[in-house]
Amino acid sequence: MGRRQLLALTLAGAAALGLAACRQEPAKPSFHSVDISGASYAKDWHMPDANGQPRSLADFAGKAVYVFFGFAQCPDVCPTTMLEMAEVKQALGADGDRLQIVFVTVDPERDTPEIMRAYIGSFDPDAVALVGSPEQVAAMAKDFKVFYQKVPGPSESTYTIDHSAGGYLYDPQGQLRLYVKYGTPMDQLTADIRTLLQGH
Repeated sequence: MGRRQLLALTLAGAAALGLAACRQEPAKPSFHSVDISGASYAKDWHMPDANGQPRSLADFAGKAVYVFFGFAQCPDVCPTTMLEMAEVKQALGADGDRLQIVFVTVDPERDTPEIMRAYIGSFDPDAVALVGSPEQVAAMAKDFKVFYQKVPGPSESTYTIDHSAGGYLYDPQGQLRLYVKYGTPMDQLTADIRTLLQGH
């Protein structure tokens, strides 16, 4: 191979590399919450809500969806989380309507549909409570890798429940994107949801 051919090939290769650099993928968005984009679990779910209506992820297409597991008699984590999520919706302003909060009870023995309607409504009238059978709850929690366990109290009816305290965020296309740790500052969570709503 002559020098001229070698030089031409070298220049062609450099030009190709330059074009590839120009076509680089856009930078991945930076999140405050744990980015679990591409996770192979919790891709969909099916469970009745507190009105007995079957629900699935597809019902909330076009919205960011926050899924949280808890129970109505929870003394701290659950009410704190629900209050903070209601405040995040308010902080989103006009985009608040594009955030759907879904609360899955891990205490179907005590959390009747009536109790859950009242509980959820006290924080966010548009939130959805999922009230399944013990078997449905166990299956959904397993799919989300959520832990929960009954802890006996002084009497049979006064037990409490230990459970995972984080929440999960889907983007408007129905893809699981973020794991939100309990205690994430509200301004950071609001920023993460804005990013999802902008299509990132």
